[in-house]
Amino acid sequence: MKMPKVIFACVHNAGRSQMAAAFYNLLTNSGDGISAGTQPGDRVHPVVVQVMNEIGIDLSCIKPQLLTPELAQSADMLVTMGCGEACPIVPGLIREDWPLPDPKGKELNEVREIRDKIRMRVEQKIASFKEGPNSSR
Repeated sequence: MKMPKVIFACVHNAGRSQMAAAFYNLLTNSGDGISAGTQPGDRVHPVVVQVMNEIGIDLSCIKPQLLTPELAQSADMLVTMGCGEACPIVPGLIREDWPLPDPKGKELNEVREIRDKIRMRVEQKIASFKEGPNSSR
């Protein structure tokens, strides 16, 4: 089954959205998860790189990218994580917000908890795609 193309967006594109896109791509065995931000940082937060390395996902070479209207138009869905009004509105694009804490400045155990919550949400989203549009989820 072809998975929808999903953009995971947060402000600096250095934490939550990077983890979500990495999980989506791993779990769907695709490159259909894209990570972007409204004000991209210079790099992925080192603590995020560390907690993802713990589970075998290397984000050390990933560079945050800008969420543009053109990028958003290329997707089927936009999952936002804290960018609020700064995220573009794209007519016809399904949008969902995941209110998850920013890992920046958090202790290692807190970042692990955020990582695990993101993985759970990504797994649930993939399951809902597989169930189809008539699912009650």
